[in-house]
Amino acid sequence: YRETMTGTADAEGKYIKQTGGRGQYGHCWLRVAPKARGEGFEFSDEIKGGAVPREFIPAIEKGVREAVDKGVIAGFPLVDVKVTAYDGSYHDVDSNEMAFKIAASMALQEAVKRAKPVILEPIMKVEVVVPDNFLGAATGDLNSRRGQILNVTDRGSLGLKVIDSRVPLSEMFGYATAMRSFSQGRANFNMEFSHYDPVPANVAAQIQEGKK
Repeated sequence: YRETMTGTADAEGKYIKQTGGRGQYGHCWLRVAPKARGEGFEFSDEIKGGAVPREFIPAIEKGVREAVDKGVIAGFPLVDVKVTAYDGSYHDVDSNEMAFKIAASMALQEAVKRAKPVILEPIMKVEVVVPDNFLGAATGDLNSRRGQILNVTDRGSLGLKVIDSRVPLSEMFGYATAMRSFSQGRANFNMEFSHYDPVPANVAAQIQEGKK
């Protein structure tokens, strides 16, 4: 699984820790926005006027990247997102890289939660070759797996049908056994990765509860 967002949002991350000696101070503002599927992660620095000294920008990016890798809503890597650091502040004595890294991670998590996050699942291209008299059983089984049937064509003159479908990978476990059962061992299939799609709300809830 992966995570992404469907909206844009801003959030502030501020990490202040006062101990007996020197404290820690990190503060930044981030904006998150979705990118097209497959475009990956992008970090942009638009902090102006020395609001945050240049030496702390890499720490902000590192904090963002670590949070992106860990995910926000269900612990899966965040993909296809642009993160822009555009403001913040610092303390002459207490600011350090660790404080800015923590602040950036806090801001990223809060921004993503505000930006309509979704869980993505891998969708597989599944081609099933099945004798004509088992076509109904084959399509019914794919439908029960949240499959989308795109096309059914004839193959040769042997009474074979070819089903072109897209099925979530999580629903394909045990498919070979089921296929042998409903076709009396006369069907076969091949499967390859197609793309990622948002999961339905009920499936997302199961994933977050650790049931899927």
